[in-house]
Amino acid sequence: MLAVSEGQKKPLPPASLLPARPSPVYDCYWQFAAERQRIFFRRLDRQAPPWTDDPILRSYKFTNAYRASDRVSQYLIRRVIYRDDLPDSGDEVFFRIMLFKLFNRIETWELLERSLDVVTYANYRFERFDGILARALSEGRRIYSPAYIMPPGRHAFAERAKHQNHLRLIERMMADEVPRRLAELHSMQQAFTLLRSYPTIGDFLAYQFLIDINYSEITHFSEMDFVVPGPGALSGISKCFVDRGGLNEPEIVRIMADRQHEEFARFGLEFRSLWGRPLQLIDCQNLFCEVDKYARVAYPDVPGCPSRTRIKFRFAPRAAPIHYWYPPKWGINDRVRNTQPVCRTHVEFGTLVT
Repeated sequence: MLAVSEGQKKPLPPASLLPARPSPVYDCYWQFAAERQRIFFRRLDRQAPPWTDDPILRSYKFTNAYRASDRVSQYLIRRVIYRDDLPDSGDEVFFRIMLFKLFNRIETWELLERSLDVVTYANYRFERFDGILARALSEGRRIYSPAYIMPPGRHAFAERAKHQNHLRLIERMMADEVPRRLAELHSMQQAFTLLRSYPTIGDFLAYQFLIDINYSEITHFSEMDFVVPGPGALSGISKCFVDRGGLNEPEIVRIMADRQHEEFARFGLEFRSLWGRPLQLIDCQNLFCEVDKYARVAYPDVPGCPSRTRIKFRFAPRAAPIHYWYPPKWGINDRVRNTQPVCRTHVEFGTLVT
């Protein structure tokens, strides 16, 4: 398990955290972030497993330290948003993002691509999309990812099936010109409020969808502008702090983002950033969620959310490597390309571009 090395004196909490009082899980937060990022780069370097000595990280599935490095986010960025063969207007990109994210399952997107000539808003017809998804369900196939709990939306749209209501949600957002309205807003919080105003979209989903939309060229918000901690992050924060000292949860997340360089140095940890991009608010929020999971095994007596007592998913490595590629506006893709080993065999998400 992650811990301060034997014989190493445990650092005292920094004065900037006072009057908040961190718990031992707070130390684990920084150790987890550094080790999870080491695993990321060891895998990127095509090192042989195991990529860590930590038994919990070897046994269970955890997301990356950076949200955009996760498999589904990478697929969204490269295979849904930035497509040379699909229209790049704001309406079309927004339609694709919402269609992908409401199901959040790569296999569902690929099913639609196989079944349709092209997945665009211009060729969208409710009956056709509904028929494809309904047929998959009748065959016993899963169309939703278990990562998000998606409300069925029956009260808002009155359709019988959950996926039908989500198609109606997209229709309403497109009719309301949400892509144009988002592009005209000046803050991430305003954009969050707009998304939050739609049926079935609560605080957590509105923030997550906004981060995904912000990967595109529709909006250009900084990921340091605004944060909404989700249920897992709230549980993680409660485990990391004995007392928040009057700070609310978004303020706690911002402190973590603002202090990351000092805290890694204070613990003597080497943290290899995302090609010069430091952890953003969304990443620090996600890390609280992952540390909440980690602490269920490492610190089982530290209370958090009562319904979250075990880690659901075991780790199983995928054979196909991912060719990492990030939103061009981040300005890191040249550095990413120069770091990644060149592999001309099968690469997940399509042909490797060199």
